[in-house]
Amino acid sequence: MARVRFRDPAGTIRSGTWNDDGIEFGEETYDPEEVDVLSPTEPSKIVCVGLNYERHAEEEGMDIPDRPLLFLKPPNAVSGHGDTITLPEGKEDVEHEVELAVVIGEQCRNVSADDAEDVIAGYTIANDVSNRDDQHIEQNWIRGKAFDNSCPLGPVLAEDVPEHADVELRVNGEVRQSSNTEEFIFSVPEIIEEITEYMTLEEGDVIITGTPAGVDDLEDGDHVEIEIEGIGTLEHDVER
Repeated sequence: MARVRFRDPAGTIRSGTWNDDGIEFGEETYDPEEVDVLSPTEPSKIVCVGLNYERHAEEEGMDIPDRPLLFLKPPNAVSGHGDTITLPEGKEDVEHEVELAVVIGEQCRNVSADDAEDVIAGYTIANDVSNRDDQHIEQNWIRGKAFDNSCPLGPVLAEDVPEHADVELRVNGEVRQSSNTEEFIFSVPEIIEEITEYMTLEEGDVIITGTPAGVDDLEDGDHVEIEIEGIGTLEHDVER
C-alpha cells in the first residue's frame, strides 16, 4: 500500500492512499493534479550515506569507504513531489542524485542489523541535490548539501520495495542515472545499525542510501523524474 500526504483544495492536510483511481481519503477521491502532494514525512533530520555505489565512488575519484560515510541534511532541505527547486545563486555545478529513502517508524537507538526491519515505516524516493562548487572545498558540506529544498522526497510512502529495486533518474526525458539497489556497498540494515550506534532516530526521520553513477548538472528549467521500482515516480522542476 502507498500512503500519501497532500493538501486538499480546501487547504487541509490529509493522509490518504494513492492508487490507479487517484488519491483516496475517506469517501473522496482526488485527482493528483488538483492537490498539493507533500513530502511523505516531516523528519527531524535526514541522515545521508555517501559513496554507497562503487561506480559512483569511481566517477568522483574517491576510495570505497570501509564503513558507511554519513552526513546530514536538515529539515529545511525537504521539498515535495511537483515542487520547483531553486538552485543556490551563483553556483554553476549543482547536481542531481537519485536515492532510495528509508523512513523510520519509531524512536530507536542501537538497532542491530538483524532487527532493522522492525523500525522501518516504509520507503520513498529522494533527490540529494548537491552544490559541488562548495562541497568540493568544504569539510562539513553545509553549503554543499544543506541548502533550502535540496532534498525532494516522495511521492508516496511504500510499505515494501523489491530486495533489488531498479532506480532511474531522467532530466527532460533523458536517462541520466540507471542502476539497481543490488549494487549497494552497504545494505539498509547495515546502515541503520551504523547510524543508531551514534544517534537516536526519531519517528519520521529519513535515511537516504546513496546514489549510483551518472550524477550531472541541473539547469534552469529542467524537469526531473525519479523512478524507483515499487514506489513510483517523484517529479520536480528546477529554477535558478
